Amino acid sequence: MSQGPRSGLAAVSSALLAMSRQMEVRDVLKTIVASARELLDAQYAALGVPDDHGGFAQFVVDGVSDRQWKAIGPLPRQHGILAAMLQEAKVERLADVRKDPRFEGWPSAHPDMSDFLGLPIRDGDEVIGALFLANKNCPKPEGSCGFTEEDQELLSILAQHAAIALTNARLYERSRELTIAEERSRLAHELHDAVSQKLFSLRLTAQAATALIDRDPARAKGELHQVAALAAEAADELRAAVVELRPAALDEDGLVATLRTQIQVLDRAHTARVTFAGRGVKALPSAQEEAVLRVAQEALHNALRHSEAEHVDVTLDRRGSGAVLRIADDGCGFDPKAIRRAGRHLGLVSMRDRASGVGGTLTVESAPGKGTMIEMEVPGG
Repeated sequence: MSQGPRSGLAAVSSALLAMSRQMEVRDVLKTIVASARELLDAQYAALGVPDDHGGFAQFVVDGVSDRQWKAIGPLPRQHGILAAMLQEAKVERLADVRKDPRFEGWPSAHPDMSDFLGLPIRDGDEVIGALFLANKNCPKPEGSCGFTEEDQELLSILAQHAAIALTNARLYERSRELTIAEERSRLAHELHDAVSQKLFSLRLTAQAATALIDRDPARAKGELHQVAALAAEAADELRAAVVELRPAALDEDGLVATLRTQIQVLDRAHTARVTFAGRGVKALPSAQEEAVLRVAQEALHNALRHSEAEHVDVTLDRRGSGAVLRIADDGCGFDPKAIRRAGRHLGLVSMRDRASGVGGTLTVESAPGKGTMIEMEVPGG
């Protein structure tokens, strides 16, 4: 707090406002960590959300590059100082974390840390996370901790508000999941009622035509015309249901936020690193937004299930009044011509159809051992 009380208060206020604006859990975690590191002028900051199996469901760092983070390896387990903060729910302020008897070492690529300040994030009696900082950027006399009691008090205030922001974000995500589940259930019920009735009539009419084909061909012909009409009606019902299945998140959050959320989920669920960047994209017509989302989902499915990629990068950039979507991976790649000759498509036909259906284009660049890049451009309104 060397900047003085006024600037310190302004910094705290900015951090709390930033946390309150975020609705996605991972965005909240990143904001908390970045705010804590900036407020206390530390070299490193991290926040871990524990799971029920001795590890962390989520672990966010600030001050470590993506390359360094990947080199460190798997997420830490709940042991040593981290376990103490989670299990004993008390603050830890240490002059040198490496000299603490509970210290159990870290991977070779892990940055070297000395002075340490950590504390639990609590929601009532439940510990929902551990927030810690290391290497205060200040002169430190031999054997002393750079983090002060004032720093500890400030971090405690931040942690209290972090608990509120994190709990609200979790409730928001849960609420949206329930809304989506309810919508799917409603559509499934409507689809079953409407289409199953059409298919039942279709089956009976076809059976009648079969029975009449020999003794009354003219009447059988009329029944077959009815079969065709019923089939067309069933197809229309299905098409209407698919149109109604436009993801609710698109209407509520928009394309960029929806893509970011889905990619964050994929990043947590897969060993490959999945990243997203959206730059300057304005709202697009609903048909274009849905087409972009569906193509992104199909391309990500291919990259994560078939390419053996370590990195998948998704970008959405503004181009004129429209947008350009790119999904690039560093996986095994493929020969697009060979795929077509073998009668396999990896969803490419569907993706091209979606792009052309909204006046856009789709290009695919890939080669064995060279990864894959899929680019989709759509016009604006």
